[in-house]
Amino acid sequence: MNREDELSSSNESADLVSVIIPAYNAAPYIKDALDSAFAQTYPRYQVIVVNDGSPDTPALEQVLLPYIHRMTYIKQENRGLAGARNTGLRAAEGSLVALLDADDMWMPDYLAEQAKFLREHPEYDLVYCNARFFGDSVYDGKEYMTVCPSEEEATAAAIISRRCHVFVSVAARRNTLLSIGFDESLRSCEDFDCWIRFTAAGHRIGYQRKILASYRKHKASLSADPARMAECNIQVLTKSLDLWPEDSEEARLLLEAKAQKAAELETIRGKMALQIRDIPAAVTHLQAANSYYKSAKISAIVALLKRTPRLVSLAYRWRGLLIRSYREA
Repeated sequence: MNREDELSSSNESADLVSVIIPAYNAAPYIKDALDSAFAQTYPRYQVIVVNDGSPDTPALEQVLLPYIHRMTYIKQENRGLAGARNTGLRAAEGSLVALLDADDMWMPDYLAEQAKFLREHPEYDLVYCNARFFGDSVYDGKEYMTVCPSEEEATAAAIISRRCHVFVSVAARRNTLLSIGFDESLRSCEDFDCWIRFTAAGHRIGYQRKILASYRKHKASLSADPARMAECNIQVLTKSLDLWPEDSEEARLLLEAKAQKAAELETIRGKMALQIRDIPAAVTHLQAANSYYKSAKISAIVALLKRTPRLVSLAYRWRGLLIRSYREA
């Protein structure tokens, strides 16, 4: 068999993978994502870009122009990441799908490695990988699984309790993921919600520790607003309680995770109140957080805020300025 016959045989035997890229205010980043998708060593893939009612559509389409004949381009009214991914899933022609955010990038062997995993492990319906952070983040250069570990099997219990953090750049069996879908009522944490429902339905999630993607963090990222992320996380945990009996281990873990995330949100709100010198609000939020944490340190801060509010507020603001100066140096 000559080389051309080998390539033809390889192309025919490989599953078609549909790559789904949602685009919203993505013009500054999507070229990198597309270049990484079209540089894949895997022989058979379809690239789908879903313009989710993006306000930067003219700039976006200018960037897409050189690639347009090589991909499927869909425009829709804004429905959020969940809606864009669902549109991509419905348009996918492959038996496998792979999710790529418009501001992230893949290594050239991403599709080959993920498709190989699903081919060799038919018991799994979805697989995620390790990645490396880059961009405007304190995690720049670090591995995703160092910051967000994955230990043992990625069961519902492990995902709820954050023993396993599913990196959103997943590959999956198209029909299985389509049957679960993304909840379009959620404008953030829709992926976390999907993984919980995916495993609750009895589907298995696998992972590999090889770094196959680059995970960009920047100020425009949805995850850059910690208060909003915590609120959406609590929303997901609350709705997930309907998936299991009240006396189940999963329900216990959901309630525990919800209490922890609520305390985290109160802490965030307390810090935000301190930044604007709203001492009464800061005291209220920090006390609410400490009903969960039972921290002597937080108790001391609350006591100081009540006695010398101006001094503590100024000290906190100076600390914030020093931290920012250090990071910018």
